[in-house]
Amino acid sequence: MKKTANNHDASGYILESARLKFRQITHEDFAFLKEMLSDPKVMYAWEHTFTDDQIHDWIQTQLSYYRQDNAGYFADIEKTTGAFVGQMGLHRCEFNQQSIFEVCYMLKHRYWHYGYALEGVRSLTNYAFREISLPEVYAQIKTNNAPSIAVAESAGFEKKATFIKHYNGKNMEHFLYAKTKECLP
Repeated sequence: MKKTANNHDASGYILESARLKFRQITHEDFAFLKEMLSDPKVMYAWEHTFTDDQIHDWIQTQLSYYRQDNAGYFADIEKTTGAFVGQMGLHRCEFNQQSIFEVCYMLKHRYWHYGYALEGVRSLTNYAFREISLPEVYAQIKTNNAPSIAVAESAGFEKKATFIKHYNGKNMEHFLYAKTKECLP
């Protein structure tokens, strides 16, 4: 893929996997994001759906992450159909007063159980190691989110800790998973 100064190819895509292309989220993605972020089935781990204002804020936050780290949630586009499958990405967060990067994934309900999350996590992890030169990538997953735990473990992440994450006025028990660059094939 020919890269530009912002680390994307000429068409705006950051990277691609066998079935997906990843690009930065834009304001034009509002309707796609709304369909996903307002779906209680998709948002069960977050324990709330997003309002229109929260979705606009979400887009602005991703745009700031791209400027800061050339990372964030990316729109995941199916190569064969051009469909918006979901959003997956890497973003900087704090854990135990340390700045880390975590891999994140959220798919529209109709794209669950097709292997897109695992494919995306593998591609994003390789991107983190090869393009951003991170030594380690993490995943924070609610302890009752069995599908996401299965994705992380299938992608070679190892459970490192259990912790309480404070989000939206609630205490939520999470696992911290990690994968190091040395684990690459």
